[in-house]
Amino acid sequence: MGPVANVEPMAATEKELRLRDSQVAQRKDAAAASGRPGDPANAIECRGVTKRYDSSKAGLSGTTFAIRRGEFVFLVGPTGSGKSTLMRLLIKELEPDEGQILVAGRDLGELEHKQLPFYRRNLGVVFQDFKLLPDRTVYQNVAYALQVTGSSRADIREKVPDILRLTGLATKLHHYPDQLSGGEQQRVSIARAFVNAPPLLLADEPTGNLDPETSIGIMQLLYRINRTGTTVLVATHDSAMVDRMRRRVLELADGVVVRDELDGQYAPTDMTTAEFGALLREPSPEPQRVAKKREPGDDFDEAFRD
Repeated sequence: MGPVANVEPMAATEKELRLRDSQVAQRKDAAAASGRPGDPANAIECRGVTKRYDSSKAGLSGTTFAIRRGEFVFLVGPTGSGKSTLMRLLIKELEPDEGQILVAGRDLGELEHKQLPFYRRNLGVVFQDFKLLPDRTVYQNVAYALQVTGSSRADIREKVPDILRLTGLATKLHHYPDQLSGGEQQRVSIARAFVNAPPLLLADEPTGNLDPETSIGIMQLLYRINRTGTTVLVATHDSAMVDRMRRRVLELADGVVVRDELDGQYAPTDMTTAEFGALLREPSPEPQRVAKKREPGDDFDEAFRD
């Protein structure tokens, strides 16, 4: 009897080759785009973005993609794949080691420190842990986002009740955070993020601490905000919600975009090793629309139609 083949090293090598092919393709695209001005029709554009934490770990590695204005996009991938790194780069908590990040056609690397507050006023950011001010009411938490941007009292009195109605909090405006459920606290967080009507909203695991039923209400709210014209990027592990909503899906693995699908699902559709390898060798394909027969009622538009 001959020696037993060890298949585990083969599997690891195959994964490494896939990621390497994807990195090469994305870097070629980034090099081709480096001399090109930003496209204002893109809400977000990453060109060969690399962020290293140390010599052995890269948060992102040569990442290249674009998100058009008005899109709703899910960012998926396992823990450590680079989702939070990308979010922190977009809000300028981190700086890339290589590559360009453009928002609305503007290179973030060219922003001066004094311009950061003005840039961040045009971002809405929703966090998994809400980040509410515990000693302020719902109304005051939302109003604070307007106060720090210099809004007048009249403007605050007009805008805050409107956003609280939109988010289903009109009867909770005098409550404090510890008097609210987790879902209600997240709604306050979303109201605060959207009260300035930002063109771009970033949500990092917005349903991570919520039960499935509450998660549906939060995603419904983000979906309605997107329909007003705001671009929405959601980093999530909520596979059921991604599969239900069937929006564009960007998948990260080891800091590399390995999948980009329109009407995508949380997990990739089945394909052979050869097909997957060929896909990764193609230079940054346009998002692929997955051909799949839908059952009646499984479309998010139908499920949450106003």
